Formats: sequence, structure tokens, C-alpha cells
Amino acid sequence: MISIDPKHNSERENYKLLIGTVIPRPIAFVTTQSAAGILNGAPFSYFNIVSANPPMVSLSIQRPAGRLKDTARNIYDNHEFVVHIVDDENVERINQTAASLPATESEIELANLTPVQSNCVAVPGVLEAKVRMECKLVQAIPLGGEEPGSDLFIGEIVQFHIAESIYQEGRIDPRSLNAVSRLAGSNYATLGEMFSIERPE
Repeated sequence: MISIDPKHNSERENYKLLIGTVIPRPIAFVTTQSAAGILNGAPFSYFNIVSANPPMVSLSIQRPAGRLKDTARNIYDNHEFVVHIVDDENVERINQTAASLPATESEIELANLTPVQSNCVAVPGVLEAKVRMECKLVQAIPLGGEEPGSDLFIGEIVQFHIAESIYQEGRIDPRSLNAVSRLAGSNYATLGEMFSIERPE
């Protein structure tokens, strides 16, 4: 085994170790809205479930050069966001939203995605996702001490929207959803082979 002290690594070296080993990672496509009403959209793979009671998800957004990304700033400002699951049918267009645009321009328009009104939050979602979750901010935690390198957001899901094609008796059909996961670099993965292992009593 190779033993590595992360304190002796650069941020980039630690980043490469993390994204190369913590795989596959689910991808959240997150929409937020600026104070000027610009609909922002961006994908994030530092994302997961936090709780089922109440239903909550976590989202970590890095601060490049110590600067808040538009998504993070918008969440801090209005405490609302919409999380969409990235799948094999929308991944190409959602990848376009990772482009660096000024805060005055919408990635939703760039990727030709279709805004759709939310039920419980002011932030619209996009029609092209089979799953979208309207979220209200529960907690925001800057990480990294006096000069934070990222922000961890915990949001409570206040409304689920699920495509009928993937919903069966209260469960999601994983094959019909066909979510896409993030690996390292420009690599992604689909679901692949599935297998079952029973949990011990």
C-alpha cells in the first residue's frame, strides 16, 4: 500500500485522489435563481442523501480561488434550489451547463433546456429531468476555516416530481431512470450490471 499524508499534498493532488476513488458519484443538476431573476443551472457530483425523515440532500460546492460560484451565492441569497437527477437522456445537455458564464447569463438557455414552474419554491426546475426535487435550505456550512474552500448545503425536499415512466408502486425503477454517475476527468458511467446480496439478520 502507498500511504499519503493529505497535508503534504496540494489541493489538486487531494482532489485527484478523491474523485478517482470515491466512485461512482451521483450527479445533481441544480437550478437556482439570482436576485436579478436569472435562472442558473449547474451539475455537481459532491451530492448525496442526508436523511429520509425529513427527506434531505447534501450538496457541496467548491470555491475556485476563494470565490463563490453562482449556485452557492444564489442559495445563500434566497435559500431555495431544485435538484434534478442526471440520466442518459439529458447528460449531454446538462454537461453544456458546466460552461463558465457570467452571472447575467442563463445556462438553461445555453443548453436549450425547458424551465418548468415549481410548486413550493420560487426557483423553476427543468422539464428534461425524470426526477426533480424542490428544496429549501436547512443549513449552510462554509468549510475550510478562515478562508473556506467550499460550502456544504443541506436542503429539505419539500416536493418530489417523478416521471410516471420510472415510478412503480412507490418505487423507482433504476433501469428506466438510468441515472448517470461521475467518475474522474471526463469519464461518466451508466448503471451497468446489477446484483443482489441479502443483508444478514
